[in-house]
Amino acid sequence: MKKIRPIISCILITGFAAPALAHESWLEAEKFQVQTGQSLKVSIRNGENFEGGMLGYFENRAVLFDWLQNAQRQPVTARSGDFPALGMVPADQGLMVLIYQAAPSVLQYKTWEKFAKFARHKGFENVKTRHLDRGLPDKMFGEVYSRFCKSLIGIGHAEGHDIDTGMETEFIAITNPYTDNLNNGFTVKLLFQGKPRMDAQIEVFERGADKTVAISTLRTDNQGRASIPVKAGHTYLLDAVVLREPSADLAAKHNVVWETLWASLTFKVPD
Repeated sequence: MKKIRPIISCILITGFAAPALAHESWLEAEKFQVQTGQSLKVSIRNGENFEGGMLGYFENRAVLFDWLQNAQRQPVTARSGDFPALGMVPADQGLMVLIYQAAPSVLQYKTWEKFAKFARHKGFENVKTRHLDRGLPDKMFGEVYSRFCKSLIGIGHAEGHDIDTGMETEFIAITNPYTDNLNNGFTVKLLFQGKPRMDAQIEVFERGADKTVAISTLRTDNQGRASIPVKAGHTYLLDAVVLREPSADLAAKHNVVWETLWASLTFKVPD
């Protein structure tokens, strides 16, 4: 097995955000652990450095919005305009896996530098070669992007495990953060089209109780796995991006030359 590469960067965010390189999207529970019969509220958020605004649920923006628990899968009951996006009272104990896929959005780049900075930040050091090899313009070009978000919620005893939900790209939690021993870290597998993504960058956002956020990156091994060191009482956002040439139909529909697929996973380590 290829050894997982060590963390290659770490930034502490206290009061001010770093210059914007990318905007992540994620699911964030008001409480990541609740008992049956208690209210569970989860918001869709978009921002950077694990800080962002709440987005409402809108049916025309959601490709899917489901929750999975105890081998059952159900659509989230939500109406357009709901803030937060999910509000429910869980009836059963067990690990709940919440997934949300957003409809594609389009971003236009006026300059090459902004796109190149984003691509390098997300681990695509060869982006210039890929861009030039396709004969693409160095300004005024578009990207279409889609979000694939997952969150782990502990209900009651929180027993259970994560699964491949069929999203085009996603994290699968090998470790249950609410029941498993985390002394050796939290292990995930990163998938793209159902297959492990090898040597792919994962960006880790770790938020402490004082709201300070530490950011680090690591890469998956030859099985698409990575082990993330975690701390009690801290909340985590994992983010990984696929950068690819869009299909001819998608490129024509949105007038774009690049497509990105964003996978995210959130959870909190118990105190």
